[in-house]
Amino acid sequence: MTRAQIKIVAGSHRGRALEVDVHPGLRPTPTRVRESLFNILGHAVPDRPFFDVFAGSGVIGLEALSRGASRAYFVERDGRLAGAIDASVAKFRFGEKARIVRGDVYRWAERWLPPGEAVNIYLSPPFPDLSERPDEFRNLVSTLQRLAPPASVLTVQLEAGYDESLLPHIEKWDIRRYGRNILAFWEPEAVAAETPSDPAQADE
Repeated sequence: MTRAQIKIVAGSHRGRALEVDVHPGLRPTPTRVRESLFNILGHAVPDRPFFDVFAGSGVIGLEALSRGASRAYFVERDGRLAGAIDASVAKFRFGEKARIVRGDVYRWAERWLPPGEAVNIYLSPPFPDLSERPDEFRNLVSTLQRLAPPASVLTVQLEAGYDESLLPHIEKWDIRRYGRNILAFWEPEAVAAETPSDPAQADE
């Protein structure tokens, strides 16, 4: 296990860093991919709730708050990681804008009562969930698609080698590749709009 610093890319806390313990069960999203994610989401981030699901280090939700999200929810089962997110929230003084939800993501989704406004939902599942729990993961994604309010954006971070056709209604997803990292974007069909291009995208 190694100790690493991850810097916030942009917004009110640009350049500030959180310290995380990096180990095989934790895969912080690379800076380039994180920057591309928020460039693509663009104006959909400010003044909206952001759900960082499988939060891990919490850097995605913290980045969203830095960029003006109205509030952020960090869903994380690992108590140690949830505690570290809590410490980062206190360090950055996000206060009541952040809420840490300690619990199993799959059970959380079954009970989720979405707000009556558009939201951003970001899923970065552990590798074993993709390979060992494919049906459960697909059901999780399907549940969030069903519950997401109009004009919301659901983003899933995947790893090269994952069979993207397993995503529910794969033809409705916008897939972006960044080396071994994949970002898949989905919007409710009734309000889906063309996703802006991303010059950092690279098919490798």
